[in-house]
Amino acid sequence: MLQGRQFEAAVIGASAGAVSALLEILPGLPPDVPVPVVVVVHMLRGRSSQLADLFASRLDVRVVEAEDKQDVAPGAVYFAPADYHLSVENDATFSLSNEPLHIFSRPAIDFAMQSAADAYGPALVGILLTGASHDGAEGLAAIGAAGGLTVVQDPQQAQSPVMPGAALKLRQPDLILPLKDIRALLAMLKS
Repeated sequence: MLQGRQFEAAVIGASAGAVSALLEILPGLPPDVPVPVVVVVHMLRGRSSQLADLFASRLDVRVVEAEDKQDVAPGAVYFAPADYHLSVENDATFSLSNEPLHIFSRPAIDFAMQSAADAYGPALVGILLTGASHDGAEGLAAIGAAGGLTVVQDPQQAQSPVMPGAALKLRQPDLILPLKDIRALLAMLKS
């Protein structure tokens, strides 16, 4: 599935159970990860996100909270900030907005995945992990429709199987994997 494919970015979405799932897969990233890794996690409204700080101390790669108009550059993991939708523009910069909630969420995984699919097309990897809503299913389907590689965490191994299950009902992904294999896949990405 990866043989000979070149990628420009990866987008990961998760909700309930996200931190433990991400702690299992992100430490597999090499310090010089050749693509930007964009992570969108649902969080309680009215709270600031501590995800970038939490993961910066646990990963060998640069970890930052995404900012408006920031370049989406290789060699970093970008976390969506609290209470903003995160999009990737066609010029490979981030855009933040406070549009209405999408499926009770802001940031919404669908926003990030659909915009990244538009920006990167077949050079994008989309990964949907554990979660208790169906946000992310349409975004992952958009990545697949654009020719990108789509990956869903095995729902039987997800802390909350609703989100990966919703993705499976909407469109068959390229891969359905346990977290250990998603970690290995991320470590093999090439630009």
